[in-house]
Amino acid sequence: MTTWASAWAFILLLPLVGALLWRWWRKKNHATLQFSSLQLLLKASRGVRARVVELPSILKFVALVLAVVALARPQRADTKIKRNVEGIDIMIALDISDSMLIEDMQPENRMESCKLIIKQFIEKRVSDRIGLVVFSGESYTRVPLTLDYPLLQKSLAAVETARYIKMGTAIGVALANSVARLRESTAKSRVVILLTDGENNSGTIDPQTALDIAKGYGIRVYTIGAGQDGDAQLPIYMETPTGEKIKRYRPIHSNVNDELLGRIASETGGKYYRATTTDALKRVFEDIDSLEKTKIEVNQYTRYAELFPPYLQWAVWLWLAALLLGQFILRRGP
Repeated sequence: MTTWASAWAFILLLPLVGALLWRWWRKKNHATLQFSSLQLLLKASRGVRARVVELPSILKFVALVLAVVALARPQRADTKIKRNVEGIDIMIALDISDSMLIEDMQPENRMESCKLIIKQFIEKRVSDRIGLVVFSGESYTRVPLTLDYPLLQKSLAAVETARYIKMGTAIGVALANSVARLRESTAKSRVVILLTDGENNSGTIDPQTALDIAKGYGIRVYTIGAGQDGDAQLPIYMETPTGEKIKRYRPIHSNVNDELLGRIASETGGKYYRATTTDALKRVFEDIDSLEKTKIEVNQYTRYAELFPPYLQWAVWLWLAALLLGQFILRRGP
């Protein structure tokens, strides 16, 4: 990119152009010799010397123009931007117990609502490693910490309620599993987002032990209680002898342990949220997104290369050439 350090110098072109126009007007309107007839002169052929007699003046004019361009100091700007990105490592622990199928959150049930909002949360992250842990009565890592967001989104979309693992809600195990995935991380900020709609009733690790482990590694935990407390209807799909699936409901009691989730969050420096609707859950993740910002430092360096020397050199050479031509080859007599 070419810039001009002293662009004001182009103002000097105005008197040059004015002088050129004045010279042309004066030559056209002021004769030095008068003849009764110019027919004989017009018939006479002009020699080479007569044709190039104005060359010194032209060279001087071009030299002055080049000198003005050089005075304006053309420069080539080479700008480099250096970005220092300090990412965050985030493990998302998602409850996949059967109660997540309760249909009190849009677009379909608690599970689909959570998947939708988590998907949108991942889309907003740029340089953070994110992993996914799922749990019910047991817990397993579905996706370890990764920057491969398409892979993470694909795995999240395929998450279903627990079918092949123990039933229940093992909050302690899920938290310990998430912490284990983060303990070797060298990121400056390490975060667990634990989302559940129940209370701890299963698992080989109690929540207090998992909490102590998280505190020991300096891992911040954000906890989210999803859905409404109280009696609810859990959808059950039954298959008829003809292969047709019929949706039925059975009563279930759903309850979130606010005290436990609040204590886990507060003692690790995180925050506890309660989300009973999809919109509320969306606001929760927006808040977490604003609290856990990736640190990006942008340093911009601009290097300038001076381009005026060739213009100045040509101006000098053309001016000297004009002087030599005017004094010797095209010298006019007195």
